[in-house]
Amino acid sequence: MSRKKERVKYKLDSGDIIGLQDEEIVAVLRAADELITTGGRTLLTKILKGSKDKRLLEHGLDKCPAYGFYRSFTLPEIANRVDWVIENGFLEINYFDRLPMIVFTTKGWEIERETYTDELLQKLTDLLEGEDFSYVWEMKDKNRGMILLLIRKIKETKNPDFVPLLKAWQEIDYKKVRVALQEVVDLLSD
Repeated sequence: MSRKKERVKYKLDSGDIIGLQDEEIVAVLRAADELITTGGRTLLTKILKGSKDKRLLEHGLDKCPAYGFYRSFTLPEIANRVDWVIENGFLEINYFDRLPMIVFTTKGWEIERETYTDELLQKLTDLLEGEDFSYVWEMKDKNRGMILLLIRKIKETKNPDFVPLLKAWQEIDYKKVRVALQEVVDLLSD
């Protein structure tokens, strides 16, 4: 007969934090995106601190754009800010087995989706200078809503230089994405 493992308990504490700047919320959400459903508040705090923790480095979390955002703060000060983001409905805690893990709320995901699509748009724009579009393979299994937002942002650039990249992307993605890509190719090719 197996014993049920007790859940790891946590207590949110935003300390004396009464608000965060928009850029701070964006940074916390961006760092959280790296560990959604796989990590919790402690790991998120370490990413924002810029910790050299072995587990963090092994998983490449030091490559996160928000890594070290709060490097001049102490871990407890950063934890207060993370907890404020949770208490204010941008992130929430869900249990996976016995461990509390970070997940996005709808409100938090809307902000992160914008941030991440802007990063991807910049990455794709940088690729236009070369002829290697193999990065588009990275797009294939990303969140569909986010990818469609990215395609819309590409369309809004009105930059015909995107056409070869979009055609390369079409070759590898799913039908719904291919249709959206073709619409942009047609528009930018005119």
